[in-house]
Amino acid sequence: MSKTLEGKVALVTGASSGIGEATALCLAEAGATVAMSARRAERLAGLVEKIEALGGKALAIPGDMAVEADARRAVAETVAAFGRIDILVNSAGVMQAGGIENCDTETYRQVMDINLMGTVYTCAEAVPHMLEQGVGDIITISSLAGRKGGPMTSAYSASKHAVNFMTDGMRQELGGKNIRVCTLMPGATETEVGDSIKDPNWRTAIQKHVTKEGAVKPRDIGETLVFMLSMPRRTNISEITVRPTIDTSA
Repeated sequence: MSKTLEGKVALVTGASSGIGEATALCLAEAGATVAMSARRAERLAGLVEKIEALGGKALAIPGDMAVEADARRAVAETVAAFGRIDILVNSAGVMQAGGIENCDTETYRQVMDINLMGTVYTCAEAVPHMLEQGVGDIITISSLAGRKGGPMTSAYSASKHAVNFMTDGMRQELGGKNIRVCTLMPGATETEVGDSIKDPNWRTAIQKHVTKEGAVKPRDIGETLVFMLSMPRRTNISEITVRPTIDTSA
């Protein structure tokens, strides 16, 4: 991979596995210095070792993006360590089953706190630095679930729908100030997203969905993200979908 992001400083949330981990590696391979945050400190430490073994520079900042202080601290420590933040990738997220029958409102709250509010917290902390620099990129990893709902996906779909529209609102607010904002919506991608689902039937269904033949690999998303960031500043890829070739559903 060419060093198209040489000299850039990135923060990736949810970097301990899946799309976040692959994105951090792809950014490092493209020349960026990468700060990474997630709850699993030991996995972040291992990722720092991988990046440094490739000749890159990385920093682990353990934290929970559902906690505002942790999310803001991840941005603040990135800037303190490297002097700036050019790229913010909001990849932290959680999926839970959520319907209205026998509704567990705490499940809705948990999903919203991580998927939506975690994104709000990091953006609120990063944008002032980007405005001061006069440049920046924010990419939020959403989901095709943000475009449609289902009997067991209302909590997750609602959170991703909210993220999609909040992100596009930021694009309109910040584009004139040289801050590009984008929503990246993966389809079925081989990650651990289903492993923490509490409902056993839904957990099995999602695990099968993301490991089916032809599922997108996390690195595919990371490489797409690097492509987006490598475009000329005049070009803001405001929304992009990456789905399996064999998935022909709408």
